[in-house]
Amino acid sequence: MPVRKITEYPEEVLGKVGQPVTKFDADLATLCADMFDTMYEAEGVGLAAPQIGLNLRLFVMDCDGIKLIAANPEIVATDGEQSSQEGCLSVGKVPAVVVRPMKARLRAQDEKGEWFEREAEGYAARAFMHETDHCDGKLFIDRLPKLRRDMVVKRFKKEKNWK
Repeated sequence: MPVRKITEYPEEVLGKVGQPVTKFDADLATLCADMFDTMYEAEGVGLAAPQIGLNLRLFVMDCDGIKLIAANPEIVATDGEQSSQEGCLSVGKVPAVVVRPMKARLRAQDEKGEWFEREAEGYAARAFMHETDHCDGKLFIDRLPKLRRDMVVKRFKKEKNWK
């Protein structure tokens, strides 16, 4: 399957709430396969459709033994707290410490349109929330205090040789 180009900050699609996935067909299966290949090539653990320029509520993930496709995802429950480094393929993997819940319950549809719920904790819960945020038009840097966010953006721009 072809590896897709990763959309990077500040592309407009990354700030839009994704459109619901309504067709669960061979095209969706192909798209998800492309997304997995793109994610693996970039050495990521999750990839959302907006990160390849598509305004859809869809992500793929392979993290801590949890491999899944999530269409129309929503976080339905959280518990606890964790504070850890987080990065993003759309922000050049520049990391920053983000506080998120320790546990999360994801509700989504699989590639066939069947609804499921899945619980995770730690790193996998962080991935659930990070990728669902992408579907909601949010980046992890949006969860940072302004000063830290500005520092991450500055470092990202420096790595990209932007002015």
